[in-house]
Amino acid sequence: MQSPRYALVAYVDSPVGEFVENLRRELHPEMPHLAAHITLLPPRFLKGSEGQALQMVARICDQAEPFEVTLGDMQSFMPSTPTVFIRVAFGAARLQELHDQLNKQALACTEEWTYIPHLTVVKMPTGEAAEKALQISRQRWLQYQGFKRLLLDRLTFVREDSPNSWIDLAPVRLGGSLVSP
Repeated sequence: MQSPRYALVAYVDSPVGEFVENLRRELHPEMPHLAAHITLLPPRFLKGSEGQALQMVARICDQAEPFEVTLGDMQSFMPSTPTVFIRVAFGAARLQELHDQLNKQALACTEEWTYIPHLTVVKMPTGEAAEKALQISRQRWLQYQGFKRLLLDRLTFVREDSPNSWIDLAPVRLGGSLVSP
């Protein structure tokens, strides 16, 4: 049995998160539902135990204060991958800094792509489908009237259960400690 992969995400539980989830269902209804989130550590295999990784996350996040991010333009990672996303405009440097602090020891990973702070909308099966999804997403994003600013005060350590299926292991507060489930 292959070792599971782990990631660290900030769930977007707000109207903009609902907007992204609804848009994802519209653009790619066959995909399993994933909660809207900003990824701090993309999926990776651990270099230590789950407990060691969680302790490190808690220690680093305890020293990090909550911060705001503002979502910017709708973009795509084409041609690298057929993924449509909303770029983090304000707060991206803080996300990058936190990513770099966490990408060490038990969580160290040489990532396939350069880390770019973003909120994924949808990963499509082909580049052509991604181009169409990007056009629709840009139109919908221009029409979106809600707040595009988010407070990141809690992250969640997750483990892959099966392809496109993730289990929340532990929420971690920024400037705090592990959150009781």
